[in-house]
This record gives sequence, C-alpha cells and structure tokens, in this order.
Amino acid sequence: MADIQGEAGPFLPPTISPPALLSGVSQAYFSPIPPQLLADNTPCCLGVDEAGRGPVLGPMVYSAFYLPLTLSDSLLKQKHSFDDSKVLTPTVRLSLMKELCTKDTELHDNCGYATSSLSPLSISSGMLKASKAQIYNLNQQAMDATIALIKGIYERGVNVTDIFIDTIGQPAAYQKKLERVFPTAKITVAKKADSLYPVVSAASVVAKVTRDIALEVLWADRSKQMRKRKRDDEAGLGKRAKLERGDTTGTNGTDAMDVDEPSQTQSGSPKPAEEEDEEEEVETNEAMAWGSGYPSDSKCVSWLKQNMHPVFGWGPECRFSWGTAKDMLETKGGVKVDWPEEEEEETQKLTDFFMAKRDQAEVDVDDLGTWFGAPAGVECF
Repeated sequence: MADIQGEAGPFLPPTISPPALLSGVSQAYFSPIPPQLLADNTPCCLGVDEAGRGPVLGPMVYSAFYLPLTLSDSLLKQKHSFDDSKVLTPTVRLSLMKELCTKDTELHDNCGYATSSLSPLSISSGMLKASKAQIYNLNQQAMDATIALIKGIYERGVNVTDIFIDTIGQPAAYQKKLERVFPTAKITVAKKADSLYPVVSAASVVAKVTRDIALEVLWADRSKQMRKRKRDDEAGLGKRAKLERGDTTGTNGTDAMDVDEPSQTQSGSPKPAEEEDEEEEVETNEAMAWGSGYPSDSKCVSWLKQNMHPVFGWGPECRFSWGTAKDMLETKGGVKVDWPEEEEEETQKLTDFFMAKRDQAEVDVDDLGTWFGAPAGVECF
C-alpha cells in the first residue's frame, strides 16, 4: 500500500472503493465542493487528464480538477510545484494527494476534484462485442468519462468558465466535440496539457495516484489468494505423502484425509505477529514484480504467463481485450472455446396463428359443409 501512513494505517484516497475495485465495477467519485466556491459563484478553471490508458493491468482513471481561476498559477504551480505526474516522484505525488484530502489545508479548502475509474472488466466488455457496430472503443469510453465528470461538476453548482484537457487524438476535432456539449465554457484541448497548464497537472496527479494505489489494492487481494492456494497445495502434498507411507490416521486417530497436517507453527509455538507481517510484506513486494502493468514491461508479461488460468485467464486486474492477454489465452496454453452462433428465434405473427387454424379447418370439412360457414361444435353451446 502507499507509503504515506495515516492514523488508521496506509493512505487510501477516497477515490478508491476496494469492494467495487475487486468486483470489477467501474466507479466515480466527486469530492466535497469548497463552500466558498458556491457562496461567491467563483469563476473556476477545470483540467482533465488520465492515467493508465495503455496498460493491460489495472483501471484507466480519468480525473477532473478545479479551483478559482485566480489561484491556478499561484497555488498549484508556484506554491506546490504541481507538474506532469510522470515528472514527479511517487513520494511527491502521494504527499500532494494526501494534502488535497486533508481538511484545513490550503489545497483542500480551495480545490475540488472528481475521478472516473474504468475497470478492466468494463473496458474489455465494451471492446469485445460480437458485432463491430456494437464495439465501444477506448476513445469513446474516454470521451464519455470526460464528459460525465465535467457534467457532474457543473450539476453540483461549480461555476466552470475555462476547461483545459489533455488531448485524445487530434486536438481540434476533440475540442469541437466538447464545445458542442459545453457551449458556455472556453475550452482548450492540447497535447502535453499536463505540462502546460497547472490545473491539468493537478488532475494528472490525482489520476496517477488513484491508479497506482488501485493496483496495490488489486495486488493485495491477488497475493492473499495466492498464499491461500499455496497453503492448500502444501496441505494436499502432506496428506499424499502420509498415504504413500501407509499412514492413514491423523494425530487423534482420525482419518488422515479428513484432517489437515498441522504445520510447524501449529504444532509448536506460534510465530510472532511481526514475523508474519514481514513475510506478508515480502510476498507482496515480490508480487508487485508484475511491474507497471504495461504490455511492453517484461515483468508484466512474465507474471501474466505464470499466473494464467487456462479457462478463466486472470482476475479483475486484467483487460482481456488487450492483444497481450488474448494471444496468451489463444496460443499459450489456454483452453480453446468454440462459441456457437446464436440462431435467431422464429417469430410468428398473431395472424399466422389464425391462418393456420383456418387452413386446418378447411382440410377437415367438405366443401358443401362450409358453403354457409364452418359448422359449430357442441362445445360452443
């Protein structure tokens, strides 16, 4: 977890909900609005940036950051040295995020922010549609996340007059789209906006910290599962060894298959809590060797290969729509699955039902009997 410690342990920003993250659900968060911005209807500038567009592991996080126009340079750039998140060290990013989340600090009292964390499951399900016409590509998902964040901030009463956005694709085309949605704002879309405009730099820091800690939360859950599987495997090997030796009884005369072989810790003195914490930390650090999560990272690719389930692939941390993941499942030991094409169900009109009845009635009666209509049966009386 993040290095910065709070009173209750490692720093977890409010932009992350572990239950939603671990269940594969996308999530959005809007910070409390500084009361003074609403009271004075203060003109504000807003910046948008993202983190995690290219990785195969972890969410893609979009962030919108806003504050009074008059404070953008003085508070963000001059006093707190906000810059492109890739330029700042992890320690500096975490420190800025913590101050932003701490009451009675200058950043907290003058700034607001919002995030949209698109889960790997949401990204993949949009991109892996059977029909090309139904595909919800990454650019469209990013555009919709950006618009939803800005709309949400407007709806909460913030007087946003100037918007600065780090571009997706061609800046001019992207800017025109946003100008149609937000006609009252002055919008600037530019490449490297996170280096040019302090409010976009601040948004990039929020997005980057959120994504980095989200990866740590995902790993903590994954490492917990791996430790449990390792213990279960060791217990199974212990039982098998006893059976091979011909020992079919447990410690109390019970069947060896019904009782787990006690570990050295169980049979002897328990391990100190500090030692258990150290072991867990070591395993977590080793597991973070999945690297940055980018397909170009050899550590990430190696981890994916070593931890791939042949049927289910990976957990909520993986984007199955990425070529790296798809190729592994299809060519590196994954089980081949043939999905039959869904046949369209036959539809029958109501009139067809009556026509069929009439045709059958004409077969069952003679021409003379139907001269004045079909005969009525006894059941009609």
